[in-house]
Amino acid sequence: MGLTSTDTASVLAIDAGNSKTDVAVVDTAGRVLATARGGGFRPPAVGVPAAFDALAEPVRRALAEAGLDRVAHVSACLANADLPVEEERLATALAERGWGGSVEVRNDTFAILRAGVAEPLGVAVVCGAGINCVGMRPDGRTARFPAIGRISGDWGGGWGLAEEALWHAARAADGRGEATALARTLPAHFGLSSMDALIEALHLEHIAYERRGELAPVLFATAADGDPVAGALVDRLAEEVTVMATVALTRLDLLDEPVPVLLGGSVLTAGHRRLDDGIRALLAARAPKARLRVVTARPVLGAALLGLDRLSANPEALARARTHWEVSGKGR
Repeated sequence: MGLTSTDTASVLAIDAGNSKTDVAVVDTAGRVLATARGGGFRPPAVGVPAAFDALAEPVRRALAEAGLDRVAHVSACLANADLPVEEERLATALAERGWGGSVEVRNDTFAILRAGVAEPLGVAVVCGAGINCVGMRPDGRTARFPAIGRISGDWGGGWGLAEEALWHAARAADGRGEATALARTLPAHFGLSSMDALIEALHLEHIAYERRGELAPVLFATAADGDPVAGALVDRLAEEVTVMATVALTRLDLLDEPVPVLLGGSVLTAGHRRLDDGIRALLAARAPKARLRVVTARPVLGAALLGLDRLSANPEALARARTHWEVSGKGR
């Protein structure tokens, strides 16, 4: 199978997060020719070559389903592309795979933003395994954060919430901290009777490290049941999301403009009422003209739209691609 004229009118869209990867092949008419899903993309944990080796599997499946070897353009929105130098490094590694004639790499938060807007104008906050925020204007200006953990001032995300919940639960169990139902609900999630048992199981890796992320939903459920410690953590996340959004709006001179503020990622799309109500109230007070909206379409839609933008696809093509994920039910 060789490069054909069809390839020159196709985009390979990649949305690669920490926990899963979505791939799609879309032609410049906006028709989705193929899709595939793979595992997480974690260069810091496994190294760049191994991360792209894992990514190659869903890419091969998508290209094969589309009947192509390569495409005109690869539009990749990648987790862990947090700094411009990382975007450049990952773009170089991606180009070496030979999947497309040109390559553009962005942080995966840009996929959420582009998926939720008709034009590149607005701010998106994403809270899944981690937390991040980006903003853009049609003139090309952007606002972003390093989002590489506590050393860059970050707080929140599913993993961060799980760690905070464990910290409070451990201190409650041994008497150093305020009493909280988390000391019961966290170990119960794993079928254990106490925090001592959970701490031992995590430390000795009887429970895989990756499973710590399962504790964020337990935190939200405990907060919904009225636990004040868990509730305070949820309220703190609402504050953090609002702060990131308002800072990005301020940097782009959009704080007083009626622009979209989009929420994405597994934590912010899960429908946690206390969190949602908190963000809505705080944002209304600090950026009253902002239009808050949750993006439920798969972020690969945003990667596809960014690729179609690059190939100067017409508005009908963009609308057709959007319909595939938003209307057909394939966006969840």
